[in-house]
Amino acid sequence: MTGAALRLALAAAALYLVLVQPNHPAAMTWGALAAFPLEWPALLLGLLAIGPGRAGTAFRFVIVAALVLIALLKAADFAMFTALARGFNPVADMALVEAGLRLLTGAIGPVLMVLSLLAAVLTMIAVAACLWWATGVWAAAGPARPVWRGATAGTALLSAGLATAEIGATMGHWALPAEPPGAAFTARVGVERLQMVRTTLADLQAFKAAAASDPFDQEETLLDLIDRDVIVVFVESYGRTSLDIPLYAELHRATLQAGEADLAARGVVTASGLLTAPTYGGQSWLAHATFANGLWVDGQTRYGAVLASGRQTLYHLAARAGFHTAAVMPQITLDWPESSVMGFETILAAADLGYEGRNFNWVTMPDQFVFLAMDRLLRAAPPDDRPFFIQVATASSHAPWVPVPEMVDWDEIGDGRIFDPMATAGDPPELVWRDHDRVREQYRLAVDYALQVVFSYAARHAEDPPLMIVLGDHQAAGFVALDERRDVPLHVIGPSHLVARAAADWGLAPGMIPPDNGAAVPMDRMRDRILQSFSSALSGGEG
Repeated sequence: MTGAALRLALAAAALYLVLVQPNHPAAMTWGALAAFPLEWPALLLGLLAIGPGRAGTAFRFVIVAALVLIALLKAADFAMFTALARGFNPVADMALVEAGLRLLTGAIGPVLMVLSLLAAVLTMIAVAACLWWATGVWAAAGPARPVWRGATAGTALLSAGLATAEIGATMGHWALPAEPPGAAFTARVGVERLQMVRTTLADLQAFKAAAASDPFDQEETLLDLIDRDVIVVFVESYGRTSLDIPLYAELHRATLQAGEADLAARGVVTASGLLTAPTYGGQSWLAHATFANGLWVDGQTRYGAVLASGRQTLYHLAARAGFHTAAVMPQITLDWPESSVMGFETILAAADLGYEGRNFNWVTMPDQFVFLAMDRLLRAAPPDDRPFFIQVATASSHAPWVPVPEMVDWDEIGDGRIFDPMATAGDPPELVWRDHDRVREQYRLAVDYALQVVFSYAARHAEDPPLMIVLGDHQAAGFVALDERRDVPLHVIGPSHLVARAAADWGLAPGMIPPDNGAAVPMDRMRDRILQSFSSALSGGEG
């Protein structure tokens, strides 16, 4: 191979490696090198067609800048998927950079953190320099004759058209065949991020306007009518199907009615209604954000936008009103920098709850242990005399619903190892999920367990009941729920003076069964409803 041919080969290889750079840890294999990016031939032929000179230099500058930017986006994606199991939002996630740097400093120390950042900067400079050299090699090798330059340019345009068509097909814009095996498209990362940025900026503008005009932002008497702890409980995958679909309603209605009767005998009052969730089948965090922010968050870009908007959540406002705000999140097993803008003073993730038992497949621990840990770590040992305002997200009714825990005596739970025999009981998910009927039966039992835990916890504290606002986060997937609506139950459990106020203001029915013909209220109204009903200056007095 001649020197010129070797230079061309090395330059082509450099461009190829940048184009096939993985943006997800699962793609970090030798197989990534076998991918064939359709942008690659278009890029090489385009450089040959334009050649050296001013036009070539300008073209190279644009190409190098674009490739370096996409390489940065891929690296950010890789880091976010590794730490948070999601991709990078160039607009919304910039607000998390400071939290990420603090986390990195705490993990490896300030010196290594600075050295890591310096190494990252130097790496990107080296990548840019390598790309500039590689594009220069191919531009200088362009054919001298105009006829050949024209033919090369035409081939480059055809290649670019094929790559663009494939990108559009995979993004759902055109009805073309799916991505062929072994093909990878770096340009798609750029196109997707451009769309994400545009959508996020629009949502961010709307959410910032909502934050700026928030009527509760300057109110001084918020939540002053609440004289005790408040616990907001999101019951995973608990939807209207539990009330209306016979397969589930027969069991779940009976559990709801039994819980209502038991609590009533203990002097605890209940009321219920229906909400419409922003999501269906998954993405519980969208429901959490909608409830807390009072804004409709029905997708990941809106979620990112609301985090970056400066909007005061229900928990920010509760903290300002004198509550100790906390989040009890047993399924948080990775870093959670978003929590820094959600208004929680204390966060208890899976590792903080003290569970020493076995996982229930994807579910880290049974709901009963979570509630007991909340009492042990928060309510039984408050750091001061402030009441708590707590968000709890249960998990036992999350897919795959195998196996389902059973209730045990609260005083025997200990460190959770009492649940170990249950965690290994029954068939594994891969066997159960071959049969949709078995999946539905497991779901039926899992939701029933979650409801039993809520009622048992409320009964355990009946002598001095907290105000509990219990709601489903979303319906289960359609083939499981057998109900395509997005409605979820809402229950308020607690002392009569607080439950009666909520029931009157929110149009709730007494007891644990919402009315069959009741209208569902969008979940984003709940923040303002809670603030309005339990703030004396806004509700018309102490009544």
